[in-house]
Amino acid sequence: MFQPAFAFIGLRYARASKSSHFIAFINFFSVAGIALGITALITVSSVMNGFEDQLKQRILGIVPHLLIKDPQKTLSSESVLAMQHVIGSGAQVEAEALVQGQRGLQGVQIQGVEPDVMQKYSAITENMLTGSLLQLAPKSYQVVIGAALARQLGVQTGDQVRLIVAGAMVYTPLGPMPSQRMFTVSGIFDLSSELDDKVVLMNISDAARLMRKPLNNVAQQRLFLDDAFAYKQVENQLYAMSDKLQIESWRAREGALFDAVKMEKNMMALMMMLIVAVAAFNIVSALVMVVTEKRGDIAILRTQGMTAGDILKIFLTNGLYNGVKGTSLGLAGGLLLATQLNHLTALLGVVVLPGSSQLPVVIAPNQVITVVVLSLLLTFVATLYPAYRAANVNPASALRYE
Repeated sequence: MFQPAFAFIGLRYARASKSSHFIAFINFFSVAGIALGITALITVSSVMNGFEDQLKQRILGIVPHLLIKDPQKTLSSESVLAMQHVIGSGAQVEAEALVQGQRGLQGVQIQGVEPDVMQKYSAITENMLTGSLLQLAPKSYQVVIGAALARQLGVQTGDQVRLIVAGAMVYTPLGPMPSQRMFTVSGIFDLSSELDDKVVLMNISDAARLMRKPLNNVAQQRLFLDDAFAYKQVENQLYAMSDKLQIESWRAREGALFDAVKMEKNMMALMMMLIVAVAAFNIVSALVMVVTEKRGDIAILRTQGMTAGDILKIFLTNGLYNGVKGTSLGLAGGLLLATQLNHLTALLGVVVLPGSSQLPVVIAPNQVITVVVLSLLLTFVATLYPAYRAANVNPASALRYE
């Protein structure tokens, strides 16, 4: 196979180990450092992606992706469902309330929903322990609660709880009293999220009656998105249709949590990338030693007709060979470790995540490609200075004492 002269010589220098064991030693640890750094970066990033995905499924499975209040009734269901990223829509009523069970009181948020819509689009459907959302029929006065809330209240399916809405008053001979009513627990879900003990689901008409308000005055439109993180694009489409809408996204309630997770993920990636950078710049010291050792060879090559550009390419090839080798090993190691991480922890008997036997792992191809490109870019930058020094070797000076 034909190879340019600079590639042949550069690869020969990179693979040679007999002439200088010390240079070979530094090259080995440069490659090993890059490989280990990329393996760690891909593995850590994949686990962090998994945690973020779990949060998205569990928390945003309860929190509405978008809530729209349309006082002037300018939106139609057909126009909303035709928007990009919107997969479903339904009416919803919300209110703050107290729920009383056998073991005391707990502050909750009531979500009055359309059961058939929630059954079709909500993540709660797949995480029901008992009962069904479809049991929330109008005037049935039934509720679906989280497993955490059920434990706190000491109730099970079929038990009754009292819901008290302080914002809705009933006037009695003893004075104004908060609206309250007994409801039957018809279902329990478990999303293993921090909102499992804070949300109570009921039929939208029952919620309006409990709030003592006409349904048309309090109902909002809840949108379900195929990707909750695409909320901004949907918001822009809605505002383009009407600037009179009042829109609330999930970020108003849970944005701080996801911002903290994103910042933590970025900082972990930065720390891992610094490890790769340190290993990549070890190539500088190895290449400087090679240039010093090969000054005579460089001078001879120059006298044989090679240009300074050819010498530059020789040492760029030398350095990039180590970078590509380390990056390839790190890529293979990272993908292998990320995909087999749960098997490895199970084999070693290590409990990484209390309460769960599996670590969430999501490998993002774009992220992996970015890591590989950055590693190769760092390697290329690290080889520039030694290669430039080699290209500027004066043949007469180099051969004076040969």
